[in-house]
Amino acid sequence: MRSTTEALQSFEATVGRYLVELENLDMEQLHAKPNEEEWSIGQMYMHLIQSAQLLQLRNVDQCLAGSEAELSSTGEKTENGRAAFELGSIPPIRIRVPASPQYTPQQPESKEQLIEGLRSVVERMKRTEIALGQTVEDNKILHPGLGALNATEWFLLVEMHYRHHLLQLERLKSFLENGLGSSNTMSQNS
Repeated sequence: MRSTTEALQSFEATVGRYLVELENLDMEQLHAKPNEEEWSIGQMYMHLIQSAQLLQLRNVDQCLAGSEAELSSTGEKTENGRAAFELGSIPPIRIRVPASPQYTPQQPESKEQLIEGLRSVVERMKRTEIALGQTVEDNKILHPGLGALNATEWFLLVEMHYRHHLLQLERLKSFLENGLGSSNTMSQNS
């Protein structure tokens, strides 16, 4: 398993890529969806920001505090969880969740909202990485697909999750280039 320092460095580089990609998009492109079942690029960005802030890093904090009812010191990872952490990445498969008000992200209001959201996640990751180095990690919280994760694993998951969604970003950029026919096409930076 990689160190939190390595994960933070990789995370900052990945967020840097998301920010560069964002520079090349206008609001119409950020809101464009291939169909009603899929997200727009803007919704994907909102998902990344919200899942890091409201789930993954929240669970890191709860594991470190050791005061939540959800905590468990005995749970194990699922087979998928063990595989993901051994590989250091989420498998490159599309994960589909039915659209719902609780899960489907809203469209962003502005590019600035996305920029500030990404930067706030980076700052929180930096603070969290310092806190992880000062604690013992026995507490775990269940992830629905990966099983019981401790604070470090939840932290590492943030980086893996952002990297995983680069595949979706590429797919959605292809849709924009081929589907919208916009004169404001995006440059290919990778």
